[in-house]
Amino acid sequence: MRLEYERFSVPLTSPLGTAAGPIESREGFLIRAIEDDLTGLGEATPLPGWTESIEECADALERASAAIESGALTGAIEAIEDTSAARHGVTLAIADAQATGRATPLYQHLCSSGRVPRVPANATIGDGSPAETVAAAETALEGGFSCCKLKVGVRSVEADVERLSRVREAVGPDVELRADANGAWTFEEAERATEAFADVGVSLLEQPLPPGALEGHAELRGRGVDVAFDEGVLAHGVDAIAEAGAADAIVLKPMALGGVDVAREVAAWADQLGLYAIVTTTIDAVVARTAAVHLAASIPDRPACGIATADFLETDIGRDPVLFENGAAVVPQAKGLGVSETHLE
Repeated sequence: MRLEYERFSVPLTSPLGTAAGPIESREGFLIRAIEDDLTGLGEATPLPGWTESIEECADALERASAAIESGALTGAIEAIEDTSAARHGVTLAIADAQATGRATPLYQHLCSSGRVPRVPANATIGDGSPAETVAAAETALEGGFSCCKLKVGVRSVEADVERLSRVREAVGPDVELRADANGAWTFEEAERATEAFADVGVSLLEQPLPPGALEGHAELRGRGVDVAFDEGVLAHGVDAIAEAGAADAIVLKPMALGGVDVAREVAAWADQLGLYAIVTTTIDAVVARTAAVHLAASIPDRPACGIATADFLETDIGRDPVLFENGAAVVPQAKGLGVSETHLE
C-alpha cells in the first residue's frame, strides 16, 4: 500500500457564526490509500481549537506516508495518534479501501449491521438576527427537516432566548429545537438560558459551559433540557463525564476524535454508560461528511445528527453521494465510502 495526499481549500458560502468565532473556510488534505487496483479515500481537515494545525497535519501525513512505504502500516497509524485530523484521514482511506475490497458499504464494514437506508439529520443554523434565524429555520422546515440546531452564545442570553422564541412561534410545536453555546456562558448565564429554553421547548443544549466545568454541567441537568458535552468530550473522556453526571448526551466529531473507528468505539461505550451519541461534522468537505453519515448509520437508535452541512460550502472537492429526503440522509449503499469522483485528480 502507498499513501498520497493533496492539499485543498474550500470557502464557506458565508461565515458561520459560533461563540468560538466565525468559520470562513476549510483547509485540509484529500488522502488516497492505494493498494493494487483498490483506492480508498480519506480527508484530513484540521479545525483550530479542535485538532492539530494544518502544518502539523502535513507533517503527520508525511510520517504516515513514509511508514506505509516501508511496509509498517500499524506503525504509520501509531505515528499519527496525536494528530486527530491526520489520523482521521489516513484510517478513513484505509477503511474505504478495505470496505471496497469486500464490496461492503463503509457503515457495514464498521459494525457488520444490516441495511440502514436513512439517518435522521438536524439543520444547523448559525448566529444571526431573530429575523435571519427565523428565515433559516423556515427554509429548513421547507426542506423537510424536523430538527433545528441554533448556534447561541455570541449574543446576550436574552437575545438568544428571543431568537429561539421567535423560531418556535414560526415552526410550531412539533419541530425539535436544539441550541449549541460552544462553552460561551458563565454558570449564571447558562442557568438563565436553560430555564428560558425549557419554556420554549428546547430539547438539547450543547456545551453551555467551558469544557472544564463538569460540576456546573451536572447542576444544569434535570431542568427540562438535556445537556450535551461537545468540546468536553476531548477534555475529559466519556468515563469522567458519566461519573460526574455531567451530560445526557455526547457529541461525536470524528475529525476531532481521530477517526470514525474511534468515534464508533466512543459511541458504543457511551451507550453502556447511559449516554446517547450525536454525530456531527466539523463543516468538512465531501469525503469526511460522507464518512460521518456512515458512522451515524453504524450506531443503533441514533438521534438526528449534524450531518447536513454541505450547503455551508461554496465549493467542494468532489461529487456528493448523499441525498437528503424529508430531513434524513440517504445512506450510500455502494461499496466503501461511496465517493467516486473528486476534483483534485
